[in-house]
Amino acid sequence: MTKQPTSDPRPIPGHGSDPLTRSAMAVVGVVAVVLVTVAVLIANPAAVNGTSASQAGASAAVQATGETTDVTVTIEGMAFNPSTIELPAGNELVVTLVNNGDQRHDLVLATGASLEQVAPGEQVTGSLGVITESTDGWCSLTGHRQMGMVLTVTVTGSASSTESSDADADADADTDADAPSAAELQEYADTVAASSAELEPLTDETEHYYTFTVTEQLDAVTGELSRMVWTYNGTSPGPTLHGRIGDTFHITLVNDGTMGHSIDFHAGEVSPDDTMTTIEPGESLTYTFTANRSGIWMYHCSTVPMSSHIANGMYGAVVIEPEGLSDVDHSYVLIQAEQYLGDDGEPADAAAIATGIADIVTFNGRAFQYDAHPLEVSTGERIRIWVLDAGPNDGLSFHVVGTQFDTVWKEGSYSVYR
Repeated sequence: MTKQPTSDPRPIPGHGSDPLTRSAMAVVGVVAVVLVTVAVLIANPAAVNGTSASQAGASAAVQATGETTDVTVTIEGMAFNPSTIELPAGNELVVTLVNNGDQRHDLVLATGASLEQVAPGEQVTGSLGVITESTDGWCSLTGHRQMGMVLTVTVTGSASSTESSDADADADADTDADAPSAAELQEYADTVAASSAELEPLTDETEHYYTFTVTEQLDAVTGELSRMVWTYNGTSPGPTLHGRIGDTFHITLVNDGTMGHSIDFHAGEVSPDDTMTTIEPGESLTYTFTANRSGIWMYHCSTVPMSSHIANGMYGAVVIEPEGLSDVDHSYVLIQAEQYLGDDGEPADAAAIATGIADIVTFNGRAFQYDAHPLEVSTGERIRIWVLDAGPNDGLSFHVVGTQFDTVWKEGSYSVYR
């Protein structure tokens, strides 16, 4: 395993907003010779934070004291310590944020004041302004607030309403982008090329070398809506690895993102804690594993919160063929995954991920793409479909309407065999 020095931290693209009330929809495209599409509209309650009107009034009523309260806040795992800060009303709050965790974090107050991202082992000191009433703070990186990275700033010496109560009241305001309709998704799928579902044939190679570069980029959902995705090599799902039992894979992960990322191969047989640890922006890591069992295996980013990294696009498949696998005319890989839409151009909604209520469910990253561009086979041809459920929440029951499978391999054994 090799690591390269960390580059200076860059701002995270599109901080995820706090969740808002919006309609959500699940869309699944099931494809082979026969295509099935299902869309379900579900209501998803949510909440939002912002600077309250009451704070403006409080600021006018409370005079700045000219005094400063200095506090050191340490980060341990996914928590701030202390989680409560007390200071006199009107004092300026200066915080030294010390990151003892294993990935970068920041601190944002409901007032809008913030401290920049801090890499592991580093610290930053900054002013969060004159505090006139009690307020809340949190880490704004996607999913970190939902993991418990919150704190409270409490003022003394005045009637102090809490900023968070006003933010909760504002939760009824709906400023999130609505989830697109099935018709909008189908219309957009008609205009863009489908991701290839074809599994590339095996070669004679037994040693496989890959470089996976982490990127953070915009991906269009429709012509009017995009989402920030985190990817391996610019695609979601990432590249499909293909080999035989006994093959060895050498994967070099390069983090060109703005936060910590990692990779966890289910086809390997070691704990990911050390060998597949989170690496910071600008770092790289090489991981090697030998495939000792056949099947289709998931790989994904395992950086906490893992569900957010998967929902933002960091997943893919490893296909390991058993000995004596029969020949077919076509071999496809279909990976089911959910999408939880935040604001336009922003990452997945972490609060929606926690509810398990997805906006869209896709095969190979886009809804309806194989409805718009079917997988075409001829009568009498034999096909094999490798199916993987990447989640992060929903299960998968796969079938092809109008036919029956004559051979099924599931979780390590044949349940049907021709």
